[in-house]
Amino acid sequence: MRVLQINATVNSGSTGRIAEDIGLVLINVGHESYIAYGRGNQPSKSNKIKIGNQWDANWHGVVSLLLDRHGFASRKATKQLINKIEELKPDVINLHNIHGYYVNIEILFDYLKKINIPVVWTFHDCWPFTGHCSYFDSVACEKWKTHCQNCPKKSFYPKSLLIDNSFKNYSDKKQIFNQLNNLHIITPSNWLKNLVKQSFLSKFPVICIHNGIDLSKFSPVENVEKLIQKWNLKDKIIVLGVASIWDRRKGLDDFISLSNKLSGTYQIILIGLTKKQIAQLPKNIIGIERTESIEELAEYYSLANVFVNPTYQDNFPTTNIEALACGTPVVTYNTGGSPEAIDKETGIVVEKGNVNDLKTAIERVTSAKTEYYDKEKCRKRAEKHFDKNERYQDYLQLFKTLAK
Repeated sequence: MRVLQINATVNSGSTGRIAEDIGLVLINVGHESYIAYGRGNQPSKSNKIKIGNQWDANWHGVVSLLLDRHGFASRKATKQLINKIEELKPDVINLHNIHGYYVNIEILFDYLKKINIPVVWTFHDCWPFTGHCSYFDSVACEKWKTHCQNCPKKSFYPKSLLIDNSFKNYSDKKQIFNQLNNLHIITPSNWLKNLVKQSFLSKFPVICIHNGIDLSKFSPVENVEKLIQKWNLKDKIIVLGVASIWDRRKGLDDFISLSNKLSGTYQIILIGLTKKQIAQLPKNIIGIERTESIEELAEYYSLANVFVNPTYQDNFPTTNIEALACGTPVVTYNTGGSPEAIDKETGIVVEKGNVNDLKTAIERVTSAKTEYYDKEKCRKRAEKHFDKNERYQDYLQLFKTLAK
């Protein structure tokens, strides 16, 4: 069986690593795996296919910024991709994020309709069924259920400076995506699955397959003494936050507010910041730039007494399950599918934006008197539900069924 995945990145960030792990599952049982991607160039065990170039991505960005037509540029790059697909003749195509300034959805889906091979589409956000945004829950917008217009998130990714084309984008996406006859949708959370069932894509079968991670790499690291010495953390209670991009949506402002509420016994460490953001942090927060090193991440997860994810919009953040796998309990806002990672013995869910409750939850989780939230329970939950070798076997079985 020959499977082609299409994603904005390869083996980088959460979606890129998910595609890479699905490819590894395929390769390990003798199937062929290809990943077509828009940006970056991380090493991959799958056969890589680069889509477009930097000039094309920049032009796509201009079209998005000035015309609010994200997904409708990159014509030449998409036609070149189609030529590659013609050569490959895959048995199944697995789409991931097809937004990201690199592919033309109209050209791609017209082609997919013509060849009529099975298409699996993994939704990592809500962009496929909105007129503009990738998430709408941060502004409590429900226009996507009827028809997007006057978008309240026009100035957010994929940002548009002046024009609001959300009405036309919604109409076009509805027509373009519904023309496929052999489409199966996967969501990594039950939260997103329920949204899809209320959208203009409700006619397609939708199944939830939670994301999985490499439990051999994300596992408790016993000796974290070098980190304690490096950052002078002796006798500190460590509160950790990790994100690919830090902004208000990921809870950066709430962490800053939290730093003023927690006692001096606590030390907040944030990973994934830019140099500029680190320079602007208050002195009681340790800021660290983004790392692609899983080993380094596992050390910080293991060092932490609690992992905090005050996200305002998310699908099923893999950082939560990475923390659990390293034996660290999770405190998260009640956002999207984020609460689905934990149960009452491995973390606490707090209402979105309530920093005081966030502080209380952190203190409860890290209290020596608390009988829950130990490393063993967190690790066991990760082993039971989020082992990538099991979760991505679910993809393999679906691919096999559709390829027949």
